Amino acid sequence: MSDERPACVADVHELALGMPHVTVWPGSRGNAVYQVGGRSFVFFRTPRPDAVDPETGEKLPDVIMFWVESDAEKQALVQDPSSPFFTTPHFDGHDSVLVQASRLGEITRGELAEIVQDAWLSRASARRRDAWLAARELGAAPEG
Repeated sequence: MSDERPACVADVHELALGMPHVTVWPGSRGNAVYQVGGRSFVFFRTPRPDAVDPETGEKLPDVIMFWVESDAEKQALVQDPSSPFFTTPHFDGHDSVLVQASRLGEITRGELAEIVQDAWLSRASARRRDAWLAARELGAAPEG
């Protein structure tokens, strides 16, 4: 599977499930919430009043939240005008970024893989994070 092709929603699910020690919980409306050690790292949001279409004012129906390591990483993603990632005042002080599923194709599958891996790394325990990084460094397949 090419990492240079445009990303899609199926890739989010595949990549999140491909990380070790992941559980999937149904959100309040059956939306997928991916967790590691009981901590969410990718979350398919339900439409909420903080994320609306600027032209219509309608709640965005396809927002995905990814945790990030730090505010600096968040700012790097949301301040780049070519990036589909955004935030809202509701997430001020929260280490996460949002993206509409309909805009995932603006990044590559490889870029999405980095976002998902970074989200997982930001929420996994130090032991799990260190084991995953060590396995990648050695070229071994991470345990799942």
